[in-house]
Amino acid sequence: MRPFTLTLPAGTLDCAWWGPPPTDRPTLVLLHEGLGCIALWRDLPAQLAASTGCGVLAYSRFGYGASSPCTLPRPLDYMRTEATDILPAVLNAAGITRALLIGHSDGASIAAIHLGTIRDPRIAGAVLIAPHYFVEPSALDAIAAARIAYTSSDLRPKLARYHRNVDAAFYGWCDAWLDPDFRDFNLKADLAGITAPVLQLQGTNDPYGTTAQTDCLATAETLVLPVRHAPHQEAPAESLAAMVRFIAEVLG
Repeated sequence: MRPFTLTLPAGTLDCAWWGPPPTDRPTLVLLHEGLGCIALWRDLPAQLAASTGCGVLAYSRFGYGASSPCTLPRPLDYMRTEATDILPAVLNAAGITRALLIGHSDGASIAAIHLGTIRDPRIAGAVLIAPHYFVEPSALDAIAAARIAYTSSDLRPKLARYHRNVDAAFYGWCDAWLDPDFRDFNLKADLAGITAPVLQLQGTNDPYGTTAQTDCLATAETLVLPVRHAPHQEAPAESLAAMVRFIAEVLG
C-alpha cells in the first residue's frame, strides 16, 4: 500500500494505492460504505491488485478516516454530490484514464449514480456490493438500531479506531438516512441510464437491503450469497473469484 493525499477545493482526501500506476494498467477505484474508510476495505485492495494486475485506488470520503471534515448535517443528496462532483475530481487528480468502480453500500449507490448520469468514458464498468437503490423500511430499522448501539455498546470506540472525527462520520451517515425526507431516495432514473456492464453482489440476510435492490437493475449480472451486508468480507473467496472474473472480462 502506498498512502498519499489528494487536494481538492473542498479539502484533502486520504488515499492509498496498490499495484501499477494508471499509465501502465487500468485502475480499480474503491468507494466505501456509509461508515467505511480505506482501512475498512481490509485485505481486498491488495488481493484485487495481485489477482487482476490492475492498480487499485481507495480513498476516504470527506468526513471519514483521515480525510478533511465535512459540514453537518450532510445534505440528503450527498451521494449524488459524491458521484457527480467529487468522484470525477478524484479521477482527474489521480490521473486515471481507464477504470472500473467497486462500491460497497453507499459507495455502490454513488457508483451507480455516476454510471447512469455522468457516463464517463474512462469508466468501463462497476462491481456494486450491497447497493442501495431505494429505501426499504428494514434498512431504516437497522440504521435506527445502529444509532442506539452507537451510544450503548462498543460500536463508537470500534469506529473511532478508523475515523479521525468518529461522531461526524457516524451521525453524518445515520442522521441523513433517518431524516423523513430521505425516504424519497430512489435511483430508478439513474439505473435506466446505465449502459456499462455491472456485477452486483448481494446477501440474502442483509439487514440494510433485500434482493429487491439488485432486482432493480435487470441488465446486471448478480451473485446472491447467504451472507449479510458485506459479501466481500463474509464470503471472501466466492466474492473475490466473481470480481476477478468480471474484471478480466470487462478490462481484459
